[in-house]
Amino acid sequence: MSQSSTGKGRQAFEGLAWLPCLLAAVAMASSNPFIISFFLILVLALNSDGLKIDLYPEILREEAVARLYELGKVSDADGYLERTFLSPASVRAGNLIRTWMEDAGLTTWVDGLGNVHGRLQPPNASKKALLIGSHLDTVVDAGMFDGALGIVSAISAIKVLNVTGRLRHLRHPVEVIAFSDEEGVRFQSTFLGSAAIAGVLPVSTLQIPDKSGLTVQNILKENLIETTEENLNLLKYEPDSVLGYVEVHIEQGPVLESIGLPLAVVKGIAGQTRLKVTVRGSQGHAGTVPMSMRQDPMVAAAELIVSLERLCKNPQDFLTNEASDGHCNAFSLKALSGSLVCTVGEISTWPSASNVIPGQVIFTVDIRAIDDIGREAIIYELSNQMHSICDRRSVSCLMERKHDANAVKCDTGLNSQLKSAAYSAVKRMTGEDIGDVPVLMSGAGHDAMAMSHLTKVGMLFVRCRGGISHSPEEHVLEDDVWAAGLAIQAFLETNL
Repeated sequence: MSQSSTGKGRQAFEGLAWLPCLLAAVAMASSNPFIISFFLILVLALNSDGLKIDLYPEILREEAVARLYELGKVSDADGYLERTFLSPASVRAGNLIRTWMEDAGLTTWVDGLGNVHGRLQPPNASKKALLIGSHLDTVVDAGMFDGALGIVSAISAIKVLNVTGRLRHLRHPVEVIAFSDEEGVRFQSTFLGSAAIAGVLPVSTLQIPDKSGLTVQNILKENLIETTEENLNLLKYEPDSVLGYVEVHIEQGPVLESIGLPLAVVKGIAGQTRLKVTVRGSQGHAGTVPMSMRQDPMVAAAELIVSLERLCKNPQDFLTNEASDGHCNAFSLKALSGSLVCTVGEISTWPSASNVIPGQVIFTVDIRAIDDIGREAIIYELSNQMHSICDRRSVSCLMERKHDANAVKCDTGLNSQLKSAAYSAVKRMTGEDIGDVPVLMSGAGHDAMAMSHLTKVGMLFVRCRGGISHSPEEHVLEDDVWAAGLAIQAFLETNL
């Protein structure tokens, strides 16, 4: 989307923002149909010259962007953005979001895990509700768009429908949810908010402590929320009460920027496994143990990490579809190669001194792929290589699985509807035919993963500068914020 084309529409709107107000004033002051028709023709004529006065940039762009920046200042830290589960800043952010929901015409409440809800119940609507959401918590030293964009875009789209009187025509209830915890920073347990609503949050989660020793349940009580193991299940939504779940999120990758488009549909979210690898050897003096006699876990760990990189860069050199048939059913090597990413993010040694051969090395492995069977095949092959390397180097190795999440495939019906809405939004803003809306995979986890246990899910990605996320450098163009809100508005109008 060119900045010039949307800029032209925006300037035109700003120059003619008085026209709808003037028309309304004339209609109230006069019952003369000829005068009213004159103004209608004038507005239509001006709009046919490329002016975007029907795209509500004052709500979907200016107000939405201002709210994102306002929310980006609500932080527990000085000098950078940090909002963790039910921290003081998180509570302030939730209260701010509630005021915006109410401004859009929604009825609001906070549930037993700190999720902020805003619901619209149109007259004569069926009981099945469309849920739209994202998370209000952040990582440490975060950007202001991750999570927040999905919440603000949904509220802005509903506000447009409210001020234009179209909300009452919706055939289904709509509920916007700002989830209290997706990042998992405070308790190292992701999707606290959405997992509770989906009914997949273990009751034992309430007893997980943070670094200060306070449990999830302690923090809830501090915020006057009485959630216990006995009533946790009351937060769960019944599947037959939900029509589906839609989430708008920044791409957190560079693809949309590289192809010059603001929006994409998400076909699925990669499954993830987190491993903890412990390598134990023989601790000794750095100056007295000959190289040929060492059992050094550090170099064994280094070889393991390089071996992991080779495996994940070129899985076809180590795996075959025929081999996978015998191990854990068939998978596509091509699909696996296109989505597989592996990361070693943490390394620690003991005793961690410059003049000591370490006795132990621990490192983490994060493996993600859209194909769960392929991901399991990678873990199986990594285990084989690990034991071979460790045996050769006379060290012991232990690989523990710390987290598993299956891949999620987005619903094709919702995707088709979101794709149409995204195309419509960009076409209306630019006047150009962008062709097919891209369909991308998400390598990052989202609340949609938890919500997929409850209902069908669909996701819309929004372009972000450089693909940078989880950083203060995270940035979304104002026109792309506009496009996201316009797409959700179009989706609601067309499908509900």
